[in-house]
Parts: sequence; structure tokens; C-alpha cells
Amino acid sequence: MGEPVIIAAAVVGAEVRREQNPAVPYTPAEIAAAALSAGEAGAAVVHLHARWPDGRASQEAAHFAEIVQRIRAAGSQLVLQCSTGGAVGMGIEERLGSLVPGAEMGTLNMGTMNFGDEVFVNSRPDLVKVATRLRQRGLVPECEVYDAGMLDTLAWLLKEGHLAQPYHVQFVLGVPGGMTGSERNLRFLVEGLPEAVHWSVAGIGRFELPLAEVALRLGGHVRVGLEDNLFISKGVLATGNDQLVRAAVALAGKAGRRPATPAEARGMLGIKL
Repeated sequence: MGEPVIIAAAVVGAEVRREQNPAVPYTPAEIAAAALSAGEAGAAVVHLHARWPDGRASQEAAHFAEIVQRIRAAGSQLVLQCSTGGAVGMGIEERLGSLVPGAEMGTLNMGTMNFGDEVFVNSRPDLVKVATRLRQRGLVPECEVYDAGMLDTLAWLLKEGHLAQPYHVQFVLGVPGGMTGSERNLRFLVEGLPEAVHWSVAGIGRFELPLAEVALRLGGHVRVGLEDNLFISKGVLATGNDQLVRAAVALAGKAGRRPATPAEARGMLGIKL
């Protein structure tokens, strides 16, 4: 049996809506319930965004705090990772509202990029600000890499002392404007990491499960969930985040790996309780 695989569940994101899939959660109670179901299915980490009741993206600290509190009140030991990405168009201070007490990880997006028809702005000063805030809060960064040049930015952050281990690298492939979700691209990015570090892949849309399978073979970790992909198979909507997690667990079994527990994930990611 190979190294346990950290399965992360991205349960809602900032863009997907119920009109696209009725299982998309909006309220803190719904998002917490989706996270708990994902954990029961085999996820060790939950990647959190928040929403307003009408489905609009929210970076309000109160929304994130309620989600965190509900998950912990249920007795779950899931690793809680809060997104500082927010939604396209939000300013960096607004996006940092997610880093509430109880969070254990926070995302650090590695650069500005076309994101569909919009522009996702992450200037170098913004990156330094987020990295500094994560360090001040004692949170483990997850570095979000959408394109090859972002590995150079990662190397720059390390060289300048803005970032140091422990951190985790998340390759997000398939966003229109970033690198597509091919095995070739994933292998290229993994080979370009500036130092040995745990990494995972989030394939967007139809790339989600095929890239998870590749990552499992390469010794990486995986992220699945409705933020990234609304379908369990071509033309068939996923019934929830738990269904996508179970699909990742099945792929892990075929690769000779088992899902990591939250405690094991904390050990691999360098998270201190």
C-alpha cells in the first residue's frame, strides 16, 4: 500500500450556482453539512468558501466563522482550509476576511491570470500580504498554481523569505486562461517544483477525476468537489460533494493507496494543533 492520499473537498467555491446543480450549498449550515458529508465519505481536508443566502460569493468573517463553528460543533476533525481567493473583483483586504479563528490552512494564489472572461488579480505585493497574514496567524499556506510561470513566483517567495515550509502546492488545471488539464502538463509542473513538498491537483470540470487518477499514480494528492466540477460522469450531475469524494476514494483504492485521516493529513502538511 502506497502513501496515504490526502483527499480535499472543495464544497462550494465562488462561481457555481444552484441553477447549474441543485446540490450546491449556500448558507453556512448547508456548507458545513456538505463538508461533514465529504468527511464521512473519505475527505481529510475541506476547502471553504462562503456565500450570501442568495448565492453571491462572500468573504465575510461572520460567514466563515459560522461554518467553522458548525463543523467543529459536530465533532468533526476535518482539516479546515479557508480560501483567500474569494471571487474575481474582490480586493485583497476583503478576501482576507476568511482567515477566522479555527482555520488551519489558507490559500495563497500565485499570480494574476485570465479567469474565463475576467481577470483574477494577484499582484506580487498582494501575494506578500497574504503570505505575511498566513504566517502571522500560524496557518499553513496552500499555494495555488494555475500556470507554469507561477512556479517561478513560488521560487521567488521562498528566496525572499516570504514563504517557508511547511506549505502545500495545489495545481489547478483546466481553468480557461490557465494550463489545461493534461497529464503532460501535470508532470511538467511537478518536475518544476523548486523543492520537495506535498502537492495535489484540482482538475476543473471534466478534468477532475482523470487528473486525480494521474496524481495518485505520481504520488500526489487530490482535490474534488462541486467548486471544481458539477458532474459525476458526462452529462450526469453529481448528487453532492460526498459522491465526488467517494469516486476519488475508489480511484485511490485502484492505485493501491488509502485515504489519509485528518490526523495523518495534519502530520503530512505540518499543521500543529
